[in-house]
Amino acid sequence: MAVSIVHRVTGSGMATVGTILFVWWLVAMASGPAAYAGFVDLFTYQSGALNAAGYIFGIGLTLSFFQHMASGVRHLFTDMGTNFELKGNKSTALATFAFSIVATAAFWIVLLEKTHG
Repeated sequence: MAVSIVHRVTGSGMATVGTILFVWWLVAMASGPAAYAGFVDLFTYQSGALNAAGYIFGIGLTLSFFQHMASGVRHLFTDMGTNFELKGNKSTALATFAFSIVATAAFWIVLLEKTHG
């Protein structure tokens, strides 16, 4: 049950936060260099490295994406009529959380290694 609720929350969160950030980015780009610099300054330092807000939004959206994807796959199998046994259902529910954490960590490790050498 918790995975189903988290699936809905992550989907709504990504849609809301992602859309707001995307529209803000587009408006900032269309408004000129000063507006775009203001948008970029919220998430990065002058060097281009992410600051705390950049990491919070980036890691948060990445974790939401992987959790939503994993629980979506889990729901797909459940909708096909499998995984109704309590033990298997609980195991796959916990696996979605474990997968999302591991996938987010791996994604950010690779991303940071590529950007910082």
